[in-house]
Amino acid sequence: MNQLDLQIGGRIKRLRRQKSVNQAQLAEALEISASYLNLIEHNRRRITVPLLFRVAGYFGVEPGELAESDDARLSGDLMEMFGDDIFADSDLTNTDIRDLATQHPAVGRAVLKLFDQLRHLQAPKSSEAGETQATGHNVVTEAVSDFLQENANYFPTLETAAERVRHDIDNASDSFEAGLRAYLFNVFGIEARLASLPHGVVRRLEDNGRGLAISDTLEPESALFVLAQHLALLIADGEIRDLIEKSTLPQPESVGLARNVLGSYVAAALIMPYEPFFRACRDTRYDIERLGRRFRASFEQICHRMTTLQRPSLSGIPLHLVRTDIAGNISKRFSLSGIHIPRHSGACPRWNVYAAFLNPGQINIQLSQMPDGQRYFCIAKAIAKGGHSYNAPRRHIAIGLGCHVSHASAMIYADGIDLSAPAGAVPIGVGCRICPRRECGQRAHPPADHRFATDDTQRMENLYMG
Repeated sequence: MNQLDLQIGGRIKRLRRQKSVNQAQLAEALEISASYLNLIEHNRRRITVPLLFRVAGYFGVEPGELAESDDARLSGDLMEMFGDDIFADSDLTNTDIRDLATQHPAVGRAVLKLFDQLRHLQAPKSSEAGETQATGHNVVTEAVSDFLQENANYFPTLETAAERVRHDIDNASDSFEAGLRAYLFNVFGIEARLASLPHGVVRRLEDNGRGLAISDTLEPESALFVLAQHLALLIADGEIRDLIEKSTLPQPESVGLARNVLGSYVAAALIMPYEPFFRACRDTRYDIERLGRRFRASFEQICHRMTTLQRPSLSGIPLHLVRTDIAGNISKRFSLSGIHIPRHSGACPRWNVYAAFLNPGQINIQLSQMPDGQRYFCIAKAIAKGGHSYNAPRRHIAIGLGCHVSHASAMIYADGIDLSAPAGAVPIGVGCRICPRRECGQRAHPPADHRFATDDTQRMENLYMG
């Protein structure tokens, strides 16, 4: 019987948990023993072709989609980690690291978490509170990012909770916002209003929990989202708690952030219900501006919601999303496209998510090629947040969204671009320390596996070239 050399146990386990099915139930449906399924889920047995098709049919996904592995992302994260100076004398090869990711993924993830903790402990401490200052890397943030990645940023129980309440909201009024306010008042006795709040506060419960003050400095779509998120934390409290309790998040440190992130997920599902939003994405060919006007949502909110379209048999394009500030600090990262987004450092300066800052407010389009030859279609837009009152500070961030080039034609932004021309792709890397492109004039560091030497007889454009 033909067997596939695939490491897909983690993906099967995730799909099983999303359906709230235990191992015994799935094993019975697949007509195999529970012990055999357990070995497959832990990547200790290869899967046969007939069994692969039975698993795909059970979960309602394509076999090819099921066979996609998270090994590449783990391998990339490990390569980035081992590119750090503390491993300079380890003499590890890319093959060694890939073997660790594919053959012992649990060990690889454990080593990665250990390194995250080391980076966290090495971060500067505040002299007043003894707390770690912002350094561009936070172990709690990364833990929540990993949690979203492990679940493909799709949570069926949260979608169900949002759909149930959205139905009641629509019955309460012809206007979504009016229905949302009415539902919040009728069910929870909370009256929402705009108010002048202290700097940085976007919402606050008042009057012993009977009033919800929303900052009057917010843009309309942001104010609506803040209102929806408060309701989300009320209507999906049980589902959110259950997801956090079943996760591998380091509690209690990450609970608050995870709760906020999952609350935002439900808020987006309330504002942009799954099926109508999926159909709108398909019909407009992922036109973010049109979708924003239709659903009264911001550019960033639309991009986020697009990444959650992973419902079996009704899934959207596998996308990646990255958010960075003007200093290169990555505050959000998620990838289903296959592109690797750095975990511990800034991304490649050639990537259009940084070039977007040169033309704020405009969508920057790029066909990007990674060192392994894989090409991705990427769009990016720089936006400003804050500044809604006189002398108020503004934050400048860039949102990057994209997919593998094989899916690019489904996006309106690819019209008129020759996706098959290799010469049209911009060569980018993950980060300087693990990028093999030694000819790049924008290098900030030499490759981790290369020792450069200066030559007094010639001067290169960049000291780390050659």
